Amino acid sequence: MTTREDAAAACLRLPGAYEDYPFRDSNWTAMRHRGNNKIFALIFLREGRIWLNLKAEPMRGDFWRRVFPCVVPAYHMNKEHWISVILDGSMEEEDICRLIEESFELTAPKRRGGRRETSTGLSSDF
Repeated sequence: MTTREDAAAACLRLPGAYEDYPFRDSNWTAMRHRGNNKIFALIFLREGRIWLNLKAEPMRGDFWRRVFPCVVPAYHMNKEHWISVILDGSMEEEDICRLIEESFELTAPKRRGGRRETSTGLSSDF
């Protein structure tokens, strides 16, 4: 996965995901939840590459940053809770999709009782 279109398509496969352009700069594509309008991914061009900002639990973000040089602290976001994936072709598409799904689940609309809806349709404690 190296293109903006590939990243957007991976995000749009998730239930209730939609594409938005909330900034005056059309370089930034926001991928949001239909249920709560929260952003779960930002896609943008930087330094000649497509970057993907994703929410991650701090320990998971640290893990991915140690394993893959293309995963760095998030550009222009909270560095503890967000990561940037530079889509340079060095990371398997399966791993990128897993990170997208994790971000999607972390930002999912809450259900009653403090549970989040997940892409699998199951609830998880939050």
